[in-house]
Amino acid sequence: MSNLVIHGGRRLSGHVPVGGNKNAALPLIAACLLTRETCELRNVPRIRDVDVMIDLLRSLGATVEGAGTTTLRITCADISSVEPDPRLVGRLRGSVLLIGALIGRTGRVLLAPPGGDFPARRTIATHLGAVSAMGARVVETPQGHELDASEGLRGASIYLLEASVTGTETALLAAAQAIGPTEIRNAACEPHVVELCEFLAGMGARVEGIGTSTIRLDPAGPLHGATHTLRGDYIEAASWGVVGAITGGEVEITGAHPRDLEPITAVLEEMGLDLTLDDRAFVVRPSSLVAMRRITTGLWPAFPSDIVSLVTVLATQAVGRTLVHDWMYELRLFALEQLSAMRADLFVCDAHRIIVTGPTRLRGRTLDSRDIRSGMALIAAALAAEGESTVLEIETVERGYADLVERLRALGADVSKTGQDQHAVKKT
Repeated sequence: MSNLVIHGGRRLSGHVPVGGNKNAALPLIAACLLTRETCELRNVPRIRDVDVMIDLLRSLGATVEGAGTTTLRITCADISSVEPDPRLVGRLRGSVLLIGALIGRTGRVLLAPPGGDFPARRTIATHLGAVSAMGARVVETPQGHELDASEGLRGASIYLLEASVTGTETALLAAAQAIGPTEIRNAACEPHVVELCEFLAGMGARVEGIGTSTIRLDPAGPLHGATHTLRGDYIEAASWGVVGAITGGEVEITGAHPRDLEPITAVLEEMGLDLTLDDRAFVVRPSSLVAMRRITTGLWPAFPSDIVSLVTVLATQAVGRTLVHDWMYELRLFALEQLSAMRADLFVCDAHRIIVTGPTRLRGRTLDSRDIRSGMALIAAALAAEGESTVLEIETVERGYADLVERLRALGADVSKTGQDQHAVKKT
């Protein structure tokens, strides 16, 4: 594994173009399994999670052209296996999406436990419940889950007990191969769910209620190939905005849609960040930051959990006390306990709440990147700190951020990568 050595204390400035939305890329790649025809995806982020998803499709018999580039051409003319490679499944939470895509296409799925961030704390009960409502039989085995729908899926009226993003996407993928219409209530509304709905519509499905909590989908016959250009990754854009803000620099971020960024920039403005957001760019400038009484995550369009770690780090440089409450995920904030050794004034109340008092001058130390988002947050802290920091296992962060080292250097960061990279990008 590789480590990232950071000499902090530099003001970072410059321009960062963001890639396509990571959280849209994975379900869109999975959706290519729904047709025998070729699909083309453009503005695909060049990140490790996409590489793993490509390898998963190849393990099922798909042909993928353009791996390692921003344009993928995926053809799933024949499915040679109903069991995605368990080793790869164990590396990627998004592998759970293959349940919905495969069960309708082949009538059977064998899936090992999905990996990714906090696998033991994130169940797939919502996903399994959705396909069960359409007629799939689910058996839990020592190796994972075995699903059977040899008689085909049938459209259903489904209420999701949890407005899970991948749960909603799994239901949509399965519904696209079912006989008759399906209505999904309490559906997630995130921009990446919208993109999947638009892609399925481009493949020939009738989709109503896109962007709302009630989605109706009718396959209306066999699906065909389609082309889709991914929207920019708003979480990545916000991450680079925080990097600029915490180092006191001026950073221009392009490629993300302003409506997608609005739930995040509203909070950043309340913290005193001098920013502009329009159709052309998201720009942050040197600012005097102030604490917010409370920052709480929520379902879209509320403040997203994926950016809470970075904003928590930013709060260490704000005047006053901020309570950060991420009720959606356990353990994400626990990874930030390492900030205490950097002289940050933190009080971890429980698995979901942390109190930050600032501002404090951070100092460098060795840090452990335990998941994508808290890993990027620790990088931001190290960039603002005095002295040298080492962020371990930087591959974890690179699962969600393309060309991480190169982009940091382009902004003026003093960073170097050490150790062995064991997951080289495959290109064809």
